[in-house]
Amino acid sequence: MTGQTIWLDQARDAHRRGDIAAETAALDAAIRADRGNIAAILAMAELKRRQQDDRAAQSFYRLALGVAAQARTVHPALHSGLERAQAFLTANEQAFSDHLLGQLRGAGIDQRNAAPRVAEALRMLAGEQPLYLQQPNMFYFPGLAQRPFFERAAFDWVPALEAATGAIRAELAALIEQSADRFGPYVTASADRPPPNNPLLDNADWGAAWLWKEGAVVEGMDALCPQALAALALVPQPVIPARAPFALFSRLKPGTHIEPHHGLLNTRLICHLPLIVPDGCGIRVGGETRAWREGELLIFDDSFEHEAWNRGTADRIVLIFEIWRPDIDADERAQLTRIFSAIDSYGEG
Repeated sequence: MTGQTIWLDQARDAHRRGDIAAETAALDAAIRADRGNIAAILAMAELKRRQQDDRAAQSFYRLALGVAAQARTVHPALHSGLERAQAFLTANEQAFSDHLLGQLRGAGIDQRNAAPRVAEALRMLAGEQPLYLQQPNMFYFPGLAQRPFFERAAFDWVPALEAATGAIRAELAALIEQSADRFGPYVTASADRPPPNNPLLDNADWGAAWLWKEGAVVEGMDALCPQALAALALVPQPVIPARAPFALFSRLKPGTHIEPHHGLLNTRLICHLPLIVPDGCGIRVGGETRAWREGELLIFDDSFEHEAWNRGTADRIVLIFEIWRPDIDADERAQLTRIFSAIDSYGEG
């Protein structure tokens, strides 16, 4: 007899005798001998369920589903058990959420009146929201606060920049009227690189008119948008040769959705100065969704998963630029600048 047959016969025999200890021991031995034994894991979950130990049952069911997800093939005889596992977990997650929120409502606490961070923690605990963390594509700087959005009041340069909104909007209007070709697709491919896997590749529905690009003012923009460039001079933008500053007018046409993605770095914050915002536009960063308000900066960490959309009937246009994170000090900024310059220079010459 195979080892699997032995433990299965032992567990079944113990079950018939009502010997829970022996049944548990047989299943435990099988799982310890082979953590990929889905049948044994499911059988242990069922045993815990019969004992009304739902927490233990959930643990074994989750293990079984995890092993199955990693397996190349799963025997058809196990499919019904795995479906039962998923159904049990779904029902118990809902029951736990109902219990938790009911207990808190009894104590006068719910997601509507809880402090924002407490409300977010409750959503995650109840399984209503996943855990979002910084996940930059290129470079991760440790020890920074995990904050998707930063509030405008924390930055002393914000009022002066926002005061220039009218002048910047007027320059934008003239730019569109006189130089429509300044807007091109935001997502483009380089001739010497594979094209990005982005549905908006070479699609002008997400358009960009660059003011600063790769650390230099774009030719002609000093004459077309002097007020915008003067306002940006007030901002603590990174200065990295051939990389930063960057700034652009970003246009999102009606019906366009920028799918969830992560930025390159967590050392910066992305700033949006909303210039033209119809109804039906929004942006989600991590677990929080906000709407743009014309003339009010929106500041966020794009190393969190984020997405944006225009469900309105007119173009949405914002001025986008980046700043150093305020919790990175001057010495660190100088060293990071050298690091990014060294990264960019690799393979040159």
